[in-house]
Amino acid sequence: MATFRDLLSAAKSSITEVDTSSAESRIADGALVLDVREPDEYAEGALPGAVHIPRGHLEAQVEGKLLDKEAPVVVYCAGGVRSAFAVQTMEELGYTGAVSMDGGFGRWKDEGRDWKTPASLNPEQANRYKRHLLLPEVGVEGQIKLLESKVLLLGAGGLGSPAALYLAAAGVGTLGIVDMDDVDSSNLQRQILHNVDRIGDRKVDSAKKTLTMLNPDVDVVTYDTRLDATNIMDIIEGYDVVVDGADNFPSRYLLNDASVKLGIPVVHGSIFRFEGMVSVFHPTEGPTYRDMVPEPPPAELAPSCAEAGVLGVLPGIVGSIQALEAIKLILGLGEGLVGRILTIDTTEMEFRTFNLKSDPSNQVTWENRDRIRIEELEGLCAPGLD
Repeated sequence: MATFRDLLSAAKSSITEVDTSSAESRIADGALVLDVREPDEYAEGALPGAVHIPRGHLEAQVEGKLLDKEAPVVVYCAGGVRSAFAVQTMEELGYTGAVSMDGGFGRWKDEGRDWKTPASLNPEQANRYKRHLLLPEVGVEGQIKLLESKVLLLGAGGLGSPAALYLAAAGVGTLGIVDMDDVDSSNLQRQILHNVDRIGDRKVDSAKKTLTMLNPDVDVVTYDTRLDATNIMDIIEGYDVVVDGADNFPSRYLLNDASVKLGIPVVHGSIFRFEGMVSVFHPTEGPTYRDMVPEPPPAELAPSCAEAGVLGVLPGIVGSIQALEAIKLILGLGEGLVGRILTIDTTEMEFRTFNLKSDPSNQVTWENRDRIRIEELEGLCAPGLD
């Protein structure tokens, strides 16, 4: 009958084992890092960026967290025993690039190599966000990024309502909301932050009540004011992303110029009747609103939803996509809509994407940020530049 030492010897003879120096070089070259220690060990310190799967859960979880079976992976435990068995198991599951780090975290730490205490969630948060935590692209570190992030919503109306609800549910730590209207019964067909008991209340107050009841982790900061040239810089500064639910051209141009000056990405959304559009205007990475709409169209060619109507569910679709794009920006996840315009035709249920290029005549750019003047654009579209 085989002993533990026999099993360990057999495992080590069948896998690739590397020392800490070689492991460090592999990690520097882009190898993934897998920590197979127990949760209490992991919480006391780990290699930066390590994916954590306790050895006892490896078979059940590894294929959901390490998707590329050909990618190089450095596996470690406390001393190199569990990691050897883990690599043996991974090879049986089809992983071809996994190696075990001899000496484990103990030797790594004793040699003065880089490590950190992993960020953690409290038990209530771990339960609330556990579907996020199961996603390798999010995990604990991504969820903490969301909790530490700040997103500003322009408007608590049709687009702001679904965007705010999903951002709050996702655990975005600070949500700012700018709106100066009261809740009206005509809003309730699409503005799902509000209800009949709130008719007559200020929209920002109604929104805060809804969002804090949905997720007490979220700090809702309200701005019951009209956004103008005197306050926009003070309001948007410090936010990571702005979700634009404005319904008029002056506000959009004002936001564009301020966001370009500060380098803050804007997730733009607009709706009309049965159609919607979403794009991301990132001043440091791609085109902005002035590249898409250099000048506003005549008023008769751009009626508001109050004049032309809108299908109530449409802002729910567009606002949800805006929330998704904001989360992707925060997490650095996937391919966003920077430099692209997503259009939605709900009558045909058709989604189309168009490329957006920078306009060489546009002077309101990140490179010219020190020259940008923030000024009212009522009846005016020319950029304010020094």
